[in-house]
Amino acid sequence: MPIYMDVHLVPGVKAKDVAEAHRKDLLHQEEYECKCMTYWIDEQRETIFCLIEAPHKQAVEEMHCKAHGLIPNKIIEVSDALVESFLGRIYDPADAEMTREGLKIFSDPSFRVLLLTKIKDPVLLRHELGNERTKELLALNNQVIRKNLLLHGGREAEHEGSGFIISFSSASEAALCALSIMNELPLAEATTIGFKIGINAGEPIEKSNKLFGDAIQLAAHLCHVAGNHSIAISNSVRELIAKDHIQNRQHQFFYFSPQDENLLELLFNKLEQNWQDADFDIPDYCRAMAMSKSQLYRKTIALTGLSPNLLLKEFRLERARELMKRQCYTIAQITFDSGFTSASYFTKCFKKKYGLLPMAYLDLLHDQFR
Repeated sequence: MPIYMDVHLVPGVKAKDVAEAHRKDLLHQEEYECKCMTYWIDEQRETIFCLIEAPHKQAVEEMHCKAHGLIPNKIIEVSDALVESFLGRIYDPADAEMTREGLKIFSDPSFRVLLLTKIKDPVLLRHELGNERTKELLALNNQVIRKNLLLHGGREAEHEGSGFIISFSSASEAALCALSIMNELPLAEATTIGFKIGINAGEPIEKSNKLFGDAIQLAAHLCHVAGNHSIAISNSVRELIAKDHIQNRQHQFFYFSPQDENLLELLFNKLEQNWQDADFDIPDYCRAMAMSKSQLYRKTIALTGLSPNLLLKEFRLERARELMKRQCYTIAQITFDSGFTSASYFTKCFKKKYGLLPMAYLDLLHDQFR
């Protein structure tokens, strides 16, 4: 049966009130074929997140309505394994306080600080450096990251070939972990693999339908614009970090003003929405951003170091590589699905960016699974 997470935004919410509401959910869960697994409550941010096994979203809504009338603001389907990797549990905390009336009370916020690391595509690294050197560099990268995330109380939420997502309860520990990783990973090796770090914070459910999707997306954008051997952090993280961490290691942290961070997020959001549309061009980008061509050019250069045209092209190329990794596509399909106007133009851009033809990249992908 699917597992869902919902969010309730309740001004003035208190842990005891949520414990009582959860008790009522448990009394009615079987009527709706649900299983109430646990919840997270943050009195400061006035949020409640419930984790429920249910046949469908409607059953979750109906159960809550019958039990206490608190209808969720949003419900998304989640993986219990992923929830546990980000939040550390999928059932009630073992040390939760129990009242004389049998009410289990706990206050456990779901707000997390997410540290993302990015490196060059390992397939491209093998093409450039050979299998042995690539294995050596990837092993060093993984060893340094895993050692330091354990030392600083991080949880390895996700790991793909090109990076980690690490979940922290503390912004300061996330920042210290990032600094330790940067100090231990030699500059030459970090530069070779294109190592970057971005840190952002957020709740499990915001605008995205993916768990921590909004927090991950901004952290990924920060990684994209981060320089070599620097740590890009969001303003929300900068405000949470103790000032002396910033002051003493200022040269190793990079961040935008709140206004520029919002603009960076908007730049990439418009790309996310339109990259597969072959008709989406720079005039359309200007209209989407409500900017003139010269304004868009100046801002995009300032924030990303790339012109709008090059940013759009590179974004499509990165998405094309992701499509190649997911399943077998023909070059024609990849061209169409990634927003390029012709296979020959796509091939030319791919070769210029990555140093090999798309078919050669596909062959390297297939080789690693043989």
